[in-house]
Amino acid sequence: MTHPVTLITGASSGIGAELARVFSAHGHRVALVARRADRLHALAAEIVASGRISPIVIPCDLGEADAADRIAAALTAESVEVMYLVNNAGYGLFGRAAELDRAAQLAMIDLNIRALTDLTLRFAASVIRLRGGILNVGSIVGFLPGPGMAVYYASKAYVLSFSEALRGELGPRGVRVTVICPGPVPSEFQARAGVTPGFDSAILNVSAKDVAQDGYRGLMANKRAVLPGLGTKVIPFLLRLFPRDFVLWGVAGFQMRRRRS
Repeated sequence: MTHPVTLITGASSGIGAELARVFSAHGHRVALVARRADRLHALAAEIVASGRISPIVIPCDLGEADAADRIAAALTAESVEVMYLVNNAGYGLFGRAAELDRAAQLAMIDLNIRALTDLTLRFAASVIRLRGGILNVGSIVGFLPGPGMAVYYASKAYVLSFSEALRGELGPRGVRVTVICPGPVPSEFQARAGVTPGFDSAILNVSAKDVAQDGYRGLMANKRAVLPGLGTKVIPFLLRLFPRDFVLWGVAGFQMRRRRS
């Protein structure tokens, strides 16, 4: 006999760790996936100490080709199957695409797109069978062209489009599919991306805890998309008012000012 589990990637810090706390607080048993085993074990211990169900810890680099196989094997060994899948793992890099390291940008695609898609397709059957859900962590930048972070913006556009299409396919089968699109969130993401927080962070900033809570509520309410904070809700509306060339010019100018800062 197998038992349901919520699989959360990128769970060692930031939004992922907060999502693990939120799902656990609502009675879910969580399986935590990230590279840093020490952080996963510390988070698991915290969850147990709070009286929640003991998490499954799966240290794994999702950038490796066999990552999904290893995750599936670990879940099978624990006699659990995925009812809810939370695709949170991802990173960005700041700079012009032609000047950034090519291998690092391809690795970003592997994590932000390939791994998310692989896990979604791999566990879709159990999510459908258990009538669960999929929560994909996108970004407000998925609505925008992104000179200065071209590959990252494009990867989040994929997450947005894939999530909405998947919702159309799986919704009639009783599966919730939600994409959450936060703005800048204070976390390790900025340091890894090489980004210095600017006025966008001040305007669009929502804490990782609030993003996680909004994402959980949105998934359980079967919302198509969740945009945490007033600023992020306004951006998609404003984009309808301006030509795409103007938006491209505006993003490029903002990113270049960030480069000089």
